[in-house]
Amino acid sequence: MKFVVGDRVEALDDVISGIVQKIDGNTVTIETDEGFPMTLQSRELIKKQEGIQVSNAQVASIKKEKEIPKKPKSTKSRPKDRSIPAMEVDLHIHQLVANEGGMEPHDKLTLQLDTAKRQLEFAMRKRIQRIVFIHGVGEGVLKLELQYLFKHYDNVKFYDADYQKYGLGATEVYIYQNVKP
Repeated sequence: MKFVVGDRVEALDDVISGIVQKIDGNTVTIETDEGFPMTLQSRELIKKQEGIQVSNAQVASIKKEKEIPKKPKSTKSRPKDRSIPAMEVDLHIHQLVANEGGMEPHDKLTLQLDTAKRQLEFAMRKRIQRIVFIHGVGEGVLKLELQYLFKHYDNVKFYDADYQKYGLGATEVYIYQNVKP
């Protein structure tokens, strides 16, 4: 917009108005209504027309209407971020055999550990990331043996499973997917 010395102008983005004192290319020096000199770019000013009174609030409102609305940020989670339920393996002996009568404690423990190893390797092959082994509380022998077993795998970390859901009787294993079993 072309201005001439003596024009009454108003800033677009601020509550500043005044009279044009000097024009140097795209730079316009005004004397504000408060009596201070101020230099602004011509694109930052509008000419105040006689008879038409437009306040800065009205200008701001018009500018807001003309702005392209920003898209709201999506709150959808990516597939990796979703909480995929863990695979559960119940290692209680009565879940593994129909009749546990006549089995020695060592045989029971061996069966439980073999089942755990087989299920862990199945989860690795099928790229299942989390697996919960329900071992119960008991004397803690099975839990210790499971921890010993899990330590032999480089691509897993293990920790106590969710206390609210399993109490102290379960261990959760996280399998890193970028490493081949």
